[in-house]
Amino acid sequence: MRYSFCHSALGPLLVAIDQNGLRHVEFIQGERPIQPAPEWQRDDVALAPFIEQFEAYFAGRLQHFDLPLAARGTPFQQAVWQALCEIPYGETLSYLDIAQAIGNPKAMRAVGAANGQNPLSIIVPCHRVIGRNGNLTGYGGGLPIKRWLLALEQDSRGFILTP
Repeated sequence: MRYSFCHSALGPLLVAIDQNGLRHVEFIQGERPIQPAPEWQRDDVALAPFIEQFEAYFAGRLQHFDLPLAARGTPFQQAVWQALCEIPYGETLSYLDIAQAIGNPKAMRAVGAANGQNPLSIIVPCHRVIGRNGNLTGYGGGLPIKRWLLALEQDSRGFILTP
């Protein structure tokens, strides 16, 4: 596994790839911080194209990532993560919406659990999932980061998200 860091207004992100593509995009601060494993190798050159897209996203210039994804998870998690990728930039859906999208409307809690195990923060936009009542719910980077990401996307579309 090769890795680098993307510096953002939200703090640094750990970005890691293997031979198949992007495996991790994780906050190294927040509710579930992550650090590179000792056997991983830092490779800023190989990760430069990935980091460039993140920097463009954080600057409000990129709405769709074009990166090879190689997240590992169960078939259910993969289905949830794919459904998350279908949420348009600047919009939100509820856990119920995602459960219905994968054909399992009673799996809201399981959707929440799969959402929480997403190893590709921002790319697989779990920050776009909110409670059915419209309230912001948990996020691995913490609710302030989730709020910031949603506001960034709303501002980039010409709208402002009110907290």
